[in-house]
Amino acid sequence: MSAAAQVTDATFEKEVIESAVPVLVDFWAPWCGPCRMVAPVVDEIAEQYEGRVKVVKINTDDNPSVASRYGIRSIPTLMIFKEGQRVDMVVGAVPKTTLATTLEKHI
Repeated sequence: MSAAAQVTDATFEKEVIESAVPVLVDFWAPWCGPCRMVAPVVDEIAEQYEGRVKVVKINTDDNPSVASRYGIRSIPTLMIFKEGQRVDMVVGAVPKTTLATTLEKHI
């Protein structure tokens, strides 16, 4: 079971845009190899920052409208949202330290 919650086109607004805490969104798809590589890192981040950051995943195949709204061209793309705005993003499978450093700037 993933530590990160799944969101959809239907729940994105409520879960991400209206969140009181910063949100890390993992845009992924089941067929994407690098997405599978970064998944455990995303789960570790979810556990490490529990209570300070919300971590969610969105399957871009099943939820094309959010993916197109944010111009997702390659996955995995990890975006950080704060107060409803996209404040940062990391594209590709990155090490946990890179992700944590990027996240720390927005907490």
